[in-house]
Amino acid sequence: MRNFDYQTPTRLIFGRDVVAGLPEVMRPFGRRVLLTYGGGSIKRIGLYDRVRELLKDFEIFELGGIEPNPKYSTSVVEGVRICKEQQIDVILSVGGGSVLDCSKAIAGGAKYDGETWDLITGKAPTLAALPIVDILTLAATGSEYDAGGVISRTETNDKIAYIDPHLFPACSFLDPTYTFTVNAKHTAAGVADAINHVMEQYFTHASNSVADGFCETLVKTLMKYAPVALEKPDDYEARAEIMYACTFGCNGLLALGTAGSPWPMHGIEHALSAYYDITHGEGLAIITPHWMRHVFNERTQERFVKFGLNVFGLSADMAPAEIAEQTIVCTSQFFKSLGMPMTLREVGIDDSRLEEMAHHVAVNEGLNAPGTFAPLNEQDILSILKAAL
Repeated sequence: MRNFDYQTPTRLIFGRDVVAGLPEVMRPFGRRVLLTYGGGSIKRIGLYDRVRELLKDFEIFELGGIEPNPKYSTSVVEGVRICKEQQIDVILSVGGGSVLDCSKAIAGGAKYDGETWDLITGKAPTLAALPIVDILTLAATGSEYDAGGVISRTETNDKIAYIDPHLFPACSFLDPTYTFTVNAKHTAAGVADAINHVMEQYFTHASNSVADGFCETLVKTLMKYAPVALEKPDDYEARAEIMYACTFGCNGLLALGTAGSPWPMHGIEHALSAYYDITHGEGLAIITPHWMRHVFNERTQERFVKFGLNVFGLSADMAPAEIAEQTIVCTSQFFKSLGMPMTLREVGIDDSRLEEMAHHVAVNEGLNAPGTFAPLNEQDILSILKAAL
C-alpha cells in the first residue's frame, strides 16, 4: 500500500428537507451572496423560491444560465466580475455539477488579481478562494465533495480540470428529493459518469483491499439502483443511494494507498465534449468499453478479472481471459441498458476530427506517463476513438 496524506474539509448535510438549515450554515460567511444556477430547473421545482425565502435577510446577487460543460469566457468571467464588483462574501451554488464546477472557478478567480484562466491551467497558484455552499440537484459528478471542477474554453477546444484544496465546498446540502424530476437521459448519464469515476481509480497498479472494496461497492450500488430510478423517478431510496454513491467519486477516498491514475477515459472524453459539447456521461459510456478492450492484455488482466468477479458476479470457473472479456461485455451492456448511446455517431461525431482530437488529448492530458496502468500514446487514443465510431 502506498503512503497517503488525506483531508476533506467539506461538511455534508444529507436527507429530506435539510435545506431548511441553509441560513444557519450561510450566516458565518457573510451577508453578500452570489447565487449561481443553470438553465432554470431550480425555478420549475420551486427550489429557487425556497432559497430566496430562506435567505431573505441576506443580500443576493445572481448568475443564472450556467451551461452544461461550463464555459470560461461567459459564465466564469462574468461570475468573477460580479464577485469583485459586489464584494461577494460567499457563493451559493444551486444545481448540478456544472454549476458547482463553474462556481469553484469563480471562487478562485474572485481572489486573484490576474486572469482566472491562469489559475485553471496551473500557470499561477491558487492562494485563496471564496467559500462555497451548494445545494445539489443532480447526482453525478461528485463535485459536492471534492476540490475540483472542469471548465471549457470553446475558442481553444480546451476542457481542463481545475483542482486545488481551496476549492472544496464548505458545506453541501444533499436532498435526494431534488433529483426526482431529473429526466431519464440525465439520470442515466449521471450514473455513467459516477461509475466511470470509480473505474478510473480501480484500474490502477498497487491497489489495496480497502480501496477496491469501496470501488466495487459503489459500482454495484449504482448498477442496482439506476434501473429503479429510471423506472420510478420518485423512489426516494433509489435516488438516495445513487446520490450517496456519486458523492464519493472524486474526492480521493477511492484512491488512497494506490498508485493513482491519469484518468484516461476522462482525458479522451474531455476532447469529445470540448469539440462537440456532448453530455459528459454519454461520452464516457461510449468511450469506457473501447478503452477497456484496447488496454486489456496479459499484464492488465488481473484487474479486469477482479472487477468481473466482484462487481458482475462472474464465475471463477471460467478462464481468466474469458472473465476479462465478459467483464468488458457486461460493462457495455449495462450502459446500453440505461439507454446510453454507445457509438460516437449516435451523438453527432463523425471521423472528420478524430486525428485532431487524438493529438489534442495526447498533448494535453498526460496519458502516456511511465508507470501508469496502461499508458496511451497518440496512436492508442486515435485507435480508441475510431473503435468508438
